[in-house]
Amino acid sequence: MLHMPLRPLTGDHECQTLPAGISSRLGRLPAPGDKVVVVGSGKSGQAACRLLAAHGCRVHLLEAGQIADALRAEFEALGCVVEVGAHTRAQFADAAFVIPSPGVSLRSLLSVMGLPEDTALEGSEGPVILAETELAWRYLAESGRVAEKIIAVTGTSGKTTTVHLIADMLTQAGKKAVLAGNVGTPLSQYLLDLAEGAARADVLVVEISSFQLQTCVLFRPDVAVLMNITPNHLDYHADMAEYTAAKLRLFACQRPEDKAIVPGEWLQAYEEGGFAARAVQVQVQHLFPDTPLFGEHNALNAEIAYEAVKDMVSFDAAAQAVAHFTPLAHRLERVCEQDGVLYVNDSKSTTLTSMEIALKAFTRPVLLLCGGHFKGGDPAELAALVRDKVRCVAGFGDAKDIFMPAWEGIVPMQWFATLRPAVLWLQQQARAGDVILLSPGTASFDLYQGMAYRGADFKAIVADICAGRA
Repeated sequence: MLHMPLRPLTGDHECQTLPAGISSRLGRLPAPGDKVVVVGSGKSGQAACRLLAAHGCRVHLLEAGQIADALRAEFEALGCVVEVGAHTRAQFADAAFVIPSPGVSLRSLLSVMGLPEDTALEGSEGPVILAETELAWRYLAESGRVAEKIIAVTGTSGKTTTVHLIADMLTQAGKKAVLAGNVGTPLSQYLLDLAEGAARADVLVVEISSFQLQTCVLFRPDVAVLMNITPNHLDYHADMAEYTAAKLRLFACQRPEDKAIVPGEWLQAYEEGGFAARAVQVQVQHLFPDTPLFGEHNALNAEIAYEAVKDMVSFDAAAQAVAHFTPLAHRLERVCEQDGVLYVNDSKSTTLTSMEIALKAFTRPVLLLCGGHFKGGDPAELAALVRDKVRCVAGFGDAKDIFMPAWEGIVPMQWFATLRPAVLWLQQQARAGDVILLSPGTASFDLYQGMAYRGADFKAIVADICAGRA
């Protein structure tokens, strides 16, 4: 398994902890002339290529799918080798470093490279594998001092809303905050922008995933936030132990002067991990009653955000930021209210845990839309909550054989091939005071290219309803 045990390490500017048994080469920067393979041509892969080329590396960009002609031309002009199609072992020959895109499974990558699962992490042979965030961090910290304060957030759910709340609070307080990592600007692109004369941030607010943390070694945030850990991405990680170990890597390089925001249920694991930063737990106190956000979980998100920034931001500035916060698309997003029925888009709900959070966010009766590509768990565990919160269920797409046996007889249910007839059926059942909630609890890939397409379809259907076109 790809677990990363930790041991102490000394050094003024080095991470205090590194995976056990690694060689010292794992901590160095790519040098001019090094062959570096970048896997994937998404935003982070593109930024990594540009940054590495600017530092004189021999960059090879691998893309399993297609790459636009203009992008290929740009990278070839920078001296990069661009290869499209299935990855082969030969492409990684003599590579000093490999930078995988966040969605590339480390296990599958090691298999293509012909390396055992733990070899690359131990650093004893083969190229050093680094997340793009880790690569950029090393260049950022090259001088031994990072000018920007780093706030990094990970977790199964809530992290995107929380990093946006953090950035808004900082902006309200007059600080220059840059969103980086999984949202906003890749950290490598931030460095490229600085080289082009962009203003330096006061604070970098980094959303970081388990995929990236698996190959982070030296990354050290001043404030590290773990929102939660619940079953997810088990089609990517071997098991929950591997997924949990990746999440906890966020704390590995922190020092005693740093802050770690840790949920109460993970404090024991934090303490047993021997991490150095001061651990803080946040419990909901309803500090920000003036908010457009639904649910107790969003109250917690706001208070975690404030804890992360409160040494730089006044309470009044934080409260103003929460009061004027624009809820993010597809995350308990209010679409419209028609004839007393509220329509809410929670297409980002791709797990049963996120569905549970959504259901708990409402005091009014819920008419639930669920279904799609099921990622795991047992809907029967939500039966009591469904009985308490939900008046009827319309399923759509895949997973009928998973949801129907779990809830049939508990609540009225119908299943549909696609989303539109499911929404229209719920509209017929709805009464003033109800919520029609899209919170599928599944991935969207049975019917859509991604959850955003599913959410956009829901909003288009609701727009037709509210305009009298449905």
